[in-house]
Amino acid sequence: MLKLQPPIPGPEEHAQRGFATVYYAYFDLVWRILRRLGVPYDQLEDAAQDVFLVLHRRLPGLDPQISLRSWLFGTARRVASDFRRGLRRHERRIQAFAVVHTHQPRERVAERAEAADFVQRFLDSLDNDKRMVFILADLEGFTAPEISQALDVKLNTVYSRLRAARAEFERAIAETERADGRQAAWNR
Repeated sequence: MLKLQPPIPGPEEHAQRGFATVYYAYFDLVWRILRRLGVPYDQLEDAAQDVFLVLHRRLPGLDPQISLRSWLFGTARRVASDFRRGLRRHERRIQAFAVVHTHQPRERVAERAEAADFVQRFLDSLDNDKRMVFILADLEGFTAPEISQALDVKLNTVYSRLRAARAEFERAIAETERADGRQAAWNR
């Protein structure tokens, strides 16, 4: 179902109202994008701060034709990539000292965690192009034209990648259900 939202102010309006307005309006979006792009939970605040530091420097000069959401996504994508690269280096150094924590949460919390883990594994399995389109369209609610602008690709390319990613998602669900011999908790 299409959600109707008020028009999103452009960069020139945000620059006039100030950085704080933009920060409070878009922090949740940036945080979700960073999380879905693989930034570890304990590093999300630092990554979000990095995104907004870049925005703070560039906000007054942003092209008014560019969607601020698209621009923030592009910046978050680069920051997430840097964080993941740093994490891989860090994990190689401390791999021998890894500690596994176990906890038995309530059934509903466990189902949600299972579903979130499934989605994260699925996102990790996609090639980067499909992953970006899937995250923006199906998890963040971006329109195809916004995605086209954010990723600097043709609109038809967005539709093609989204169709392919959704088909892979459906296959992943079917395979998981077949392997488990049951209907997945998130698909009830």
